[in-house]
Amino acid sequence: MSFRAEAGGLFSALRRSLLHHQHRQCRSITKVRLKWVKNRSLDHVIDTETDLKAACLLKDAIKRSSAGFLTAKSVAEWQKALGLTVPVLRFLRRYPTLFHEFPHARYAGLPCFKLTDAALLLDSQEKSIHQKYEQDTVERLSKVLMMTKTKTLPLRCLIPLKWDLGLPDNFMKLLIPNYPDHFQFVKASSGDAYLKLVSWPESYAASALEKRNESNGVGGEYRQFKRGQTALAFPMNFPRGYGAQKKVKTWMEEFQKLPYISPYEDSRHIDPSSDLMEKRVVGVLHEILSLTIHKKTKRNYLRSLREELNLPHKFTRIFTRYPGIFYLSLKCKTTTVAIREGYRRGKLVDPHPLVRLREKFYHVMRTGLIYRGKGLGMIPPEDIMLDDVEDETEQEESEGEELGANEGCDGDSSEMDDECDGQE
Repeated sequence: MSFRAEAGGLFSALRRSLLHHQHRQCRSITKVRLKWVKNRSLDHVIDTETDLKAACLLKDAIKRSSAGFLTAKSVAEWQKALGLTVPVLRFLRRYPTLFHEFPHARYAGLPCFKLTDAALLLDSQEKSIHQKYEQDTVERLSKVLMMTKTKTLPLRCLIPLKWDLGLPDNFMKLLIPNYPDHFQFVKASSGDAYLKLVSWPESYAASALEKRNESNGVGGEYRQFKRGQTALAFPMNFPRGYGAQKKVKTWMEEFQKLPYISPYEDSRHIDPSSDLMEKRVVGVLHEILSLTIHKKTKRNYLRSLREELNLPHKFTRIFTRYPGIFYLSLKCKTTTVAIREGYRRGKLVDPHPLVRLREKFYHVMRTGLIYRGKGLGMIPPEDIMLDDVEDETEQEESEGEELGANEGCDGDSSEMDDECDGQE
């Protein structure tokens, strides 16, 4: 690195430090109380993918089984863990194109389930995708660890995020040991197992917002940001009617002008009660959700990361306070949070290859559900091999086609938080 570049970096750091100090001591932005508005398109996506995730997890459990099948008795208590609203046995029988039912060899009255040929073919395609995009997976996992205070995470917090982050089912055995220069398993004094980041890969330390501004034709603004001369704006997509309100515009303009704190920077010197810390929290949550391949996850999963990510106790109120950035859904008896910019007309803007495969998985599921009454338990392999299948989740509604304030689904953001807390 040249002296000029080093001096420029020091100047940028100094300027950001001054900006931090300027905004640290008080709250100057007037908050606007917004109502929660239901979004049919995103709720439908969450509803659909709840069953999809449960089916994928059951598929992985059958693959892990030494016997090659699961009994109805062994999965009877899994309903809550899978996020299902129906018993697991009924769920398995709903999708005969994925799960083949047969009687136990010794206990004829005990139903057993193994994977169909279609499910096995999908599983082999999934393995191929994990192998092809392994470096992308390593980067995504590294970035999650890079945002934590200690560069470590307990496995009990990381494993629930496995499906959302696109990690292979057996990532602890096959992925982590292959990258000793990136990851290491450690055991805390309490006996809990942790995953630790071994080294800091500087090339990963750029957030999704920074990359977006760099690549979307705003290079001049991004270069100014790198020199510490401007802030980066979060993309906003408000429910219908909100964006035009003068008080909301004023609030968001003030918020966007605050310095952007990268989620990969040390934030322990920022006043926890300041506007700057609030914008930093928005940035961390935005980045975590950007790293998920479906651009959403359960709110409880994020809560388990609160301490390591240096988030305030009531950080989940951010989701309802900034409805132009986040969407909070109450579908399927849980609370799910998504970033609005990740979706357009109910579909992912930039789907990961693993998401494409999961769309095919859902297509096979739906085929079994539609034709199960006619005894169809198979699906032609050529349908699975197609790169594109009919998207069962596509919706006619656009992001703006949401329920209005007079349709009975609105609630004050604080009331919404209380309702969510009651659900979880």
